[in-house]
Amino acid sequence: MTDYEEKAREIVIKMQFQKEPLMFESAKICGLIAVDEILKNIDATILYHKDSKALPINKEYWEQVRVALNAL
Repeated sequence: MTDYEEKAREIVIKMQFQKEPLMFESAKICGLIAVDEILKNIDATILYHKDSKALPINKEYWEQVRVALNAL
């Protein structure tokens, strides 16, 4: 599983099991909306931490996450 696919699954699971549980397809749509918002506002200098390592996140990463979400 690629990092993009892992992130896509993580987003859907988080969306599914919020305060009001969602069906898979609804959670997927919410995930796509969230990723679209990230893509609209992304700055190539944003960093996130994974396993205590700062990794650069750019538009290409989130575009690949969007592709992976669509493939779920």
